[in-house]
Amino acid sequence: MQKILVANRGEIAVRVMRTAKDMGIKTVAVFSEADRDMPFVRYADEAVCIGPAASSQSYLRADKIIEVAKQTGADAIHPGYGFLSENASFSKAVTDAGLLFIGPSAHSIEIMGSKIGAKQAAKKFNVPMVPGTDKPIQDVNEARVIAEQTGYPILIKASAGGGGKGMRVVNNDSELEEQLRTAKSEALNAFGNDDVFIEKYVGAPRHIEIQLIGDQHGNYAYLFERECSIQRRHQKLIEEAPSSCLTPDIRKEMGECAVAVARSCNYYGAGTVEFLVDENMNFYFLEMNTRLQVEHCVTEMITGIDLVKEQINVARGNKLSFAQEDLAINGHAIELRVCAEDPMNNFLPDTGTLEMYRIPKGPGIRVDDGFEEGQEIPVFYDSMIAKLVAHAPTRDEAIARLCRAIDEYYIQGVQTTLQFGKWAVQTEPFRTGLFDTKFIDKYFKPEYLQQQDEEGGQVAALLAAGIWEKHKARSLVNSSIAGNSNGWKMRRK
Repeated sequence: MQKILVANRGEIAVRVMRTAKDMGIKTVAVFSEADRDMPFVRYADEAVCIGPAASSQSYLRADKIIEVAKQTGADAIHPGYGFLSENASFSKAVTDAGLLFIGPSAHSIEIMGSKIGAKQAAKKFNVPMVPGTDKPIQDVNEARVIAEQTGYPILIKASAGGGGKGMRVVNNDSELEEQLRTAKSEALNAFGNDDVFIEKYVGAPRHIEIQLIGDQHGNYAYLFERECSIQRRHQKLIEEAPSSCLTPDIRKEMGECAVAVARSCNYYGAGTVEFLVDENMNFYFLEMNTRLQVEHCVTEMITGIDLVKEQINVARGNKLSFAQEDLAINGHAIELRVCAEDPMNNFLPDTGTLEMYRIPKGPGIRVDDGFEEGQEIPVFYDSMIAKLVAHAPTRDEAIARLCRAIDEYYIQGVQTTLQFGKWAVQTEPFRTGLFDTKFIDKYFKPEYLQQQDEEGGQVAALLAAGIWEKHKARSLVNSSIAGNSNGWKMRRK
């Protein structure tokens, strides 16, 4: 493998390219017209524009991406996460084109891409399941029978996709017909598939996931867990590893179940098995993500394993470089997704220009980002600007280190989740570990963020006034550069 095309954008594109360069592998970026001046475009050895800003005309164009891979002589394609990363047809098209797909087989993606299919596969290995169905509900009469057997409240879920679409809580029989119709309609509009199924509604669970990796020789290992319970709109905001609530025995049991899920579909590459954990520490299989997760950084920090490097080596046909018994948890890591969102206004996405952008530094701090000062946050893609990770010997020290890093992270021009993150990790429920997926609903009120740190505000104002003019010119020069001393070149199509 001499050259990898990264079929993604932003921070994950840079993340993959860094590891590739460490391994002596050249990289190719593909970018939309809206991303022409993004750092990941300049970071790659080659870059090719593949279409307009809309994802459907650029990052979701599998045919164009494969065409560019062939034109540039790439051996392999890394999909990152999002976009085509869990698209079985794309995985198959890449391999059919004679290229390596840095991810699982199309067969595995297809099985685990259907929540119903995943449940059926995992059930054969006695993985614990939330009570409910493992096949699509055909009509409301069948749904009533299942609901009576399971007991209200129930959760209607779309078999395809995620992000809370096609998901409805039903508290009693009078709501069932309308909610079933709504869930199926949402699922069809979002995913082109209106299959839904029913599960017992677990009211206040914890969301805990297991990172695993397997090679093409039947070797597997789980890299412990990540706590992902702090969410808005069923999407994560704060993740940590390890979880504050798991015992060593439960951790081992969950890890072995995750490996069993992987074996059920002959999985290879990096993947994540997600579980719901109730107040009695019973855990239930939720789904499998057949890709690298956004929050993989915290796992890397506590294990010392470069997951992207392992992905590349597995795609090459190599065996895993470690065994389960080689792994140990080293300290504690917490990640905050720094998103262009307004926590004061129900976390609605915000857009604008990064008038000031200064990242924190120092011991135990990692920032994976994809923007620079002076750049605009586009409306076309996910709102995440960066991932801020703090690692320390203990959880309390990691919390303190994250708060210090948030104070040193200066962003002006858009609303962000930074101050929400600092507030959240300092609350009593978070510090004691006594929280669940309803954390924001239970504890957060916008007015909690209204108290501004006057000293921090003065510092930010001084930085904005004294530094912005100096660096604005430099940003404009950088954005116009069409090459660099490392032989970077841009192709326009």
